[in-house]
Amino acid sequence: MIKRSVLVALLVVLLVPAASLVGIGQTLRNPGTLREQAPATYQVRFETSGGDFVVEVTRDWAPLGADRFYNLVKHGFYDDARFFRVISNFMIQFGINGNPNLSALWRNAMIQDDPVKESNRRGYITYAMAGPNTRTTQVFINFQNNSGLDRQGFAPFGKVTSGMDVVDKLYSGYGEGAPSGKGPAQGRIQMEGNAYLKKEFPRLDYIEQATIEE
Repeated sequence: MIKRSVLVALLVVLLVPAASLVGIGQTLRNPGTLREQAPATYQVRFETSGGDFVVEVTRDWAPLGADRFYNLVKHGFYDDARFFRVISNFMIQFGINGNPNLSALWRNAMIQDDPVKESNRRGYITYAMAGPNTRTTQVFINFQNNSGLDRQGFAPFGKVTSGMDVVDKLYSGYGEGAPSGKGPAQGRIQMEGNAYLKKEFPRLDYIEQATIEE
């Protein structure tokens, strides 16, 4: 029997117009094919509207998360993505692609949880999730030590090794997202992408390009 989540994903693929994905690599359009194993450690440079920062990923900390992140960065998923949820003294979140049609293809591409080996300390990067085994593409960087997240199953897979001062200064004026706060509503980001964010939250910083450093 095919699971409901798989059926939904298949329907999404069928309904997304091919023209809406022009310029997006064929591999990125097929989440199930992005399964390359990441190196034991690797660095990702984020060139952003507010400056550059570098994340070092250690695969042993969270292998499934590290592999997913490696594939997403390598194929350009995070390019032009906004830092849409920035809460001072807590964390900064990103990982919804600016093209809502591409985001739709990844919405149900969940990976299993990794055991928590490292704590959510300042500068550590972790997947956002909505319960067990729901990690997809969204991640956050801790602004402070958030060890309370450890027992909730949030498993860090890397840390910022340079440019944390840049991360600290990325625009945080909109605060928590709707409906709890005045920031962007994730549902609308998923459905409308960057068009919604540029119009209603123009001051958000964004990733110009994320690349694996050799």
